[in-house]
Amino acid sequence: MRKPTIGLSLEGLPSIGLSAFATLTFAAMGWWLLALILLIVTGFVVHFFRDPERVSPEDLDAVVSPADGRVVKVDFAPDPVSGQIRQVVCVFMSVVDVHVNRAPVEGSVELIRYIPGKFFNASLDKASTDNERNIVVMGRGADRFTIVQIAGLIARRIVCWAEPGDILRRGERFGLIKFGSRVDLYLPDDYAVKVYVGETVRAGETALAVRK
Repeated sequence: MRKPTIGLSLEGLPSIGLSAFATLTFAAMGWWLLALILLIVTGFVVHFFRDPERVSPEDLDAVVSPADGRVVKVDFAPDPVSGQIRQVVCVFMSVVDVHVNRAPVEGSVELIRYIPGKFFNASLDKASTDNERNIVVMGRGADRFTIVQIAGLIARRIVCWAEPGDILRRGERFGLIKFGSRVDLYLPDDYAVKVYVGETVRAGETALAVRK
């Protein structure tokens, strides 16, 4: 698995380089208005692909958020792999949030399944079943955690660096979704959710749930 960390996600370097090159080109041609607009665009792209370090909670049983953003749903729903009704916490990432996704627990990657789909607004319930998405199942002992990366209205590419058989540390980077998206986390029965709808969470740091 890739181990990116330079303060920016390596996935963003081509986009940042292209925007910066276009800015310099128009500036050299004396097209200052376009150069200014592209400079702002470059700043936005750099901000979008930022990848800060995170410190996980001391409680080793705590399940951390797999994404930065706002909690848009805490409910029960069918697990997309097993079909079992489980607790789910859904985190919506706007274009201003960090989009690097992190492992919610320490464990092994047991399954990765990509599903093509549509691009509805990721904050809508139907995004969980209709949108393009990537499913990652992690095992920790007898517990199974299902993480679903969901493309949004603007997002057109889901990136997953993890592979089946990988052992991930809690809070370790495993992927990202470009330009606005959502991550759903399905929890085992013996965990209690500690966040509420509307709460802002941080990947790898905010405890979403703890063992009962």
